[in-house]
Amino acid sequence: MAGVALTDRQRLDWLRLIRSESVGPRTFRALMNRFGGAAAALEALPDLARQSGRTLRLCTEAEAEREFAALQRQGGRLIALGEAAYPKPLQAIDSAPPLLAVIGAADALLRPCVALVGSRNASAAGQKFTARLARDLGEAGFVVVSGLARGIDTAAHEASLKTGTIAVLAGGLDEVYPPQNEPLFQRLLETGAGISEMPMGWAPRGRDFPRRNRLVSGLSLGTVVVEAARKSGSLITARFANEQGRQVFAVPGSPLDPRAEGGNHLIREGATLCAEAAHVIEALLPLVEFDQRPGGGAVMRDGAGEAPPQALWDELDLPGITPAPKTELPAEAAWQDKVLPSQTSDQGINLLDLLGAAPISIDDLVRASGRSARDVSRELLELELSGAVLRQPGGLLTRLMT
Repeated sequence: MAGVALTDRQRLDWLRLIRSESVGPRTFRALMNRFGGAAAALEALPDLARQSGRTLRLCTEAEAEREFAALQRQGGRLIALGEAAYPKPLQAIDSAPPLLAVIGAADALLRPCVALVGSRNASAAGQKFTARLARDLGEAGFVVVSGLARGIDTAAHEASLKTGTIAVLAGGLDEVYPPQNEPLFQRLLETGAGISEMPMGWAPRGRDFPRRNRLVSGLSLGTVVVEAARKSGSLITARFANEQGRQVFAVPGSPLDPRAEGGNHLIREGATLCAEAAHVIEALLPLVEFDQRPGGGAVMRDGAGEAPPQALWDELDLPGITPAPKTELPAEAAWQDKVLPSQTSDQGINLLDLLGAAPISIDDLVRASGRSARDVSRELLELELSGAVLRQPGGLLTRLMT
């Protein structure tokens, strides 16, 4: 598909084909290879389905035109696989979306990218380290890619607003999740971009987040896992990166903190340890200077990371069409290892979520919480008295881990 430049008519046919029932990226490619174009594939699909003993709903022209119009009203456009504006690293993966909805500064997609991912329930130390990492990577010329989730994703986007960041959405470009990150999404469009493979108006479901994760890693030359529980979506992203031949980095953490289990596991399985941005930059710079194709460097063993239990798409199994291999899905990770004293207030629970085994200062905790120093100090006193928070030498704070 190299050198593709679609007409409006062809783009509409591509959209109809990928939005038709049970047509995922691999089925789309197989149909295009067999019939030579989306229009011919759309014409042949009903007969192919009947030969398999099933009926198939095709996306209508009116539905595709409505999606086009909604995307244009949002200020976005559709970029087709193989077109010059389509990011080359993403094009190289076997499940690359045939059409990518893009809004914002689309040229960010053509610059070298690094993914930063991690826990939604991130510690203050993890968020602080993520921000430093994102700023240093941005200053080195990399665009930071993440999934716009709470915690590590949010810290990564916010710290790279000046240098450029890409948010990959699990739903449509008009369905920002979580909703509280809508202002951040609008700000990042000034120097970066938002992308999605899903239709406008599509509210994300559980299986859409692993789909998004493969795009986060697929856009990037390397993926850095900052904080992640042993069972988490971040480890799914690492697994996709490994399968895509990209470098995987992990930030080590205390064995007492459940949020460090995923990163420590990845390092044990062969991921590159990341304690500063230089570790990422040194590994990826040769790919930027000499060859932007992914590869080289440390590679994890096959199977590292978490594998999901369900196919990402309901791909067609039609006569003459090679069935797509299944890619498994993860269960949504949950932060289940809280150590909470009885009658802890909601504000106290939020502070505990920001604390881990790594010592941090009260000033850092105040900044991460977004609350006043007086409120934080009052809650900390109660948490210290209950034994949930420990004060270390120099006035630094840690959370009691069990």
